[in-house]
Amino acid sequence: MQPKLIKTDADYQSALARIENLFSAKLGTPEGDELDLLVTLVELYEKQTFPIGLPNPVAAIRFRMEQQGLKSKDLIPFLGSASKVSEVLSGQRNLSLTMIRNLVNGLGIPAEVLLQEPGAKLKPDEDVAAFKKFPLSEMVKRGWFPGFSGTLADAKSQLEDLATAFVGVLGSAALAPAFNRQNVRSGKKCDEHALTAWRIRVMSLAQRETLPPYTKGTLNHAFLAELARLSYLDDGPKLAKEFLNKSGIHLVFERHLPKTYLDGAAMKLPNGAPVVALSLRFDRLDNFWFTLFHELAHVAQHLDKDGIDVFFDDLQEKGKCQCEKEADAFAANALIPDAKWQASRLSQKSSPFEVYSFAAALRINPAIPAGRIHHETHNFMLFPTLIGTGKVRRMFESSKA
Repeated sequence: MQPKLIKTDADYQSALARIENLFSAKLGTPEGDELDLLVTLVELYEKQTFPIGLPNPVAAIRFRMEQQGLKSKDLIPFLGSASKVSEVLSGQRNLSLTMIRNLVNGLGIPAEVLLQEPGAKLKPDEDVAAFKKFPLSEMVKRGWFPGFSGTLADAKSQLEDLATAFVGVLGSAALAPAFNRQNVRSGKKCDEHALTAWRIRVMSLAQRETLPPYTKGTLNHAFLAELARLSYLDDGPKLAKEFLNKSGIHLVFERHLPKTYLDGAAMKLPNGAPVVALSLRFDRLDNFWFTLFHELAHVAQHLDKDGIDVFFDDLQEKGKCQCEKEADAFAANALIPDAKWQASRLSQKSSPFEVYSFAAALRINPAIPAGRIHHETHNFMLFPTLIGTGKVRRMFESSKA
């Protein structure tokens, strides 16, 4: 037969038959060369068609123990405890990524064997080091790791597994603060790793939602005016979420983490969908509406520009860059057009009735003009009955997982 690349079982059987006929051929003869070539082609086909499986992880561990004369107790530093060693060796417990890393680094067992995936490698050590800087205790307390119900000590022992699940489709690059081409509006020193953890959490919550595609240019004057009028209704914040969702804009609520000083943020999912995240740090209607419109300003005016992927905002801090000043002005004008605000002549000397009447005429919540007077005068003792204290968080307490 004419030797050729083996692609089918028929080719394979034919080659085996020819090899059997040529088995006694001498080296250096045409028949010997044909035999050598056929054997090579058969070996190539067999490797592709009948690959040898990876050894069982437990068998690999036992083999290395035998090689190095190790006893079960010698595995405790790698697996965590005597009970875990017993459970792993008996097949009652699967290896965690943390255990696998310890075994790879400590005993030199190939990662692909323990992961049971040809060519597989562990994530770089830097990724694990970055996750160790996250506020793990607070994350465990808030239930940010689906399916995990253990203690903080348990979480630390499963750190790499939890990190992989937490990051999800965002990939390991999301663990590093450098992943955030970010603008942070805050006069305080923020915990960069806590900011990153909060961002990942917010994005994962947004990714659970299925929304229609977002169209750039949606956030025009008419759209924002209609959104502002929803504030006039008792359940306006909930309606605002539905209204934005129907236009492909995610609105997510998640309390800020310690040392992040967040009111809200604007960012994008990997598919480009915009995400507005509010911490509800101050449970007031005036804060809700202004923060929402401030973050929508970043979506409309700034995301995809100036190389910034995410805006983190502490709105108690005065804007220090032009984009923050623009977002403040955008939010104020979208909630109450500047011309109407100037014509109203509302001030800290105005009565609650005057503020309420102005809001009713515009069909917006009185918390919005009351909050604007607060902002302009820095007198936060004014109109305590109008700013809507305690009326926001309770609307969303049961909506998060």
